[in-house]
Amino acid sequence: MAIEVRIPTILRTYTGGAKAVEGNGDTLAELFADLESRHNGIQERIVEGEQLRRFVNVYLNDEDVRFLDGISTKLTDGDSVTILPAVAGGMV
Repeated sequence: MAIEVRIPTILRTYTGGAKAVEGNGDTLAELFADLESRHNGIQERIVEGEQLRRFVNVYLNDEDVRFLDGISTKLTDGDSVTILPAVAGGMV
């Protein structure tokens, strides 16, 4: 099963500069483990323990996975996963 994963600029050092990579897995957790097997170090930048890191947003086909089942969210062939760092700060 092929899943397209869009990689933000800050994590592209782990993917050799690739903006998107393919991965496999029945759930997001399995997908992240699969990515880790080919892009060492990327998983710990996305996941902490059994959940997404606080300042990382992940979208499955444009839907925030925090409103689905988090890293237990089921995937199907052809899905698109987008990883985005959260943006915060600025002047008041």
